[in-house]
Amino acid sequence: MAKRQKRTVVVEGRGPRGRRPGEAPQPARMRRRVGHAERSAVGEVRRELREFLRHRSGQEQTEAAELLVSELVTNALIHTRHGAVVTATATSARLRVEVQDFASEDLPAPYVPNADDGTHGRGLILVRSLADAWGVQAQALGKTIWFELHGGRA
Repeated sequence: MAKRQKRTVVVEGRGPRGRRPGEAPQPARMRRRVGHAERSAVGEVRRELREFLRHRSGQEQTEAAELLVSELVTNALIHTRHGAVVTATATSARLRVEVQDFASEDLPAPYVPNADDGTHGRGLILVRSLADAWGVQAQALGKTIWFELHGGRA
């Protein structure tokens, strides 16, 4: 029986009354660790991101963010054996979501799936087509795949 990891969600940020005059608003952050064996965590991360964005983003941006985070978290859990950390940072102008895994494998490259692939191989194609910006950063251990959606609250 797989050992279930303790679920930790951290949401940070100050409201408009918590800053000094002239000071830029602090970005709000959501952070969640997902264990390798937690396949149900994909839906949980999606729901937590939706709640995090409820008053920070418009419906279209929230739906795109949910789809893209689902793809990236699923990829991290399927292709690595070490889980992942999901971080979402929201400002009035943009949303940035990062999924960091801890695998020592090569960086991913999008490819064009053939008809026999079923539903596999389309995650990074979706990210590339729906995100305003995206990328992959190598880390000392693993990598971080990120995407940004611009526009904030609609």
